[in-house]
Amino acid sequence: MYSKRKKTYERHNIWRSYSDMMAGLLLLFVLVMCISFMQAQKNYQEKLAEEAAHQKTQSQLLSELEERENLVASQQAALDEQEDLLASQQNDLEDQAALLAQQQEDLDAKSALVLSQQSELEKQNSLMLQQQAALDEQEELMAQQQQKIEQIIGIKADLISALKQEFDQQSLNVVIDEADGSIALDSNILFGYNENELTDEGNAMLSEILPVYCKVLMSEKYQDYLAEVRIDGYTDTSGDYLYNLQLSQERALAVANYLIESCSSFLNAEEQANLQSKLTANGHSMSNPVYTSDGQIDMDASRRVEIKFSLKDEEMINELKQVMDNAAVATE
Repeated sequence: MYSKRKKTYERHNIWRSYSDMMAGLLLLFVLVMCISFMQAQKNYQEKLAEEAAHQKTQSQLLSELEERENLVASQQAALDEQEDLLASQQNDLEDQAALLAQQQEDLDAKSALVLSQQSELEKQNSLMLQQQAALDEQEELMAQQQQKIEQIIGIKADLISALKQEFDQQSLNVVIDEADGSIALDSNILFGYNENELTDEGNAMLSEILPVYCKVLMSEKYQDYLAEVRIDGYTDTSGDYLYNLQLSQERALAVANYLIESCSSFLNAEEQANLQSKLTANGHSMSNPVYTSDGQIDMDASRRVEIKFSLKDEEMINELKQVMDNAAVATE
């Protein structure tokens, strides 16, 4: 019984030991499980923390990425705006370049026009210089001609004055035209009606007038300037022109014949030769009649013989003087 108890006790101890061992193992298992759970929990927590940190990092990265995307978008917008501005500036630049090209073209055209005008101006200046030189030359020539005119006019005026003085000294009532120095002789005294032969009264009148007139003209003072001594016959306006032309010519010749035949009594040989080389006789028929103050033809005064003179170059000088007078009037 003791042995049975002992065996039972031993058996009980074995089960207790087994139970303790199993309990220990269970406890160990529980402990291991707790440790594993705790380790797993720790790992899970760490993983969660790591996941949270990773999540946070990812959020930060996303936030940073979003910020960067926003920044990039802002920079892209700014870049687009700058590109638009650059494109606008490029267009403006192209427009300005086109405008500058047009302005340059206009400037080139204006420069060409200015050069053309400058060339034309230089041509005009050259022409003006030539014209001025020609004008100066012409003015010098005209001054010389004017001096010559004044000299001839002075000589003519002096000659007319000498004729008047000589007639006054001889107490001869002779009217001398102060413009040309001519003397009008009444044909009614010199000739009979429709006659061409000198009357006694006409011979007497010529013997008084012609010596004085010709002596002054043929004097040494004036003979170098004398170009012509003219005897001009005129009739009135009645009758036939050709008949009057012949009559006026014959009367002028009659006076010229008388002068040539009688000049030896008051002129020396040299003066006679000089007179003959310059004397002309001309008939003018009924041209250049004499008019009264009321505009009517004076038939008696129109029948006349005129004795006149002309100086060398006088006709040319008269024409030149008229041109100069016209030019002077045009420049006023």
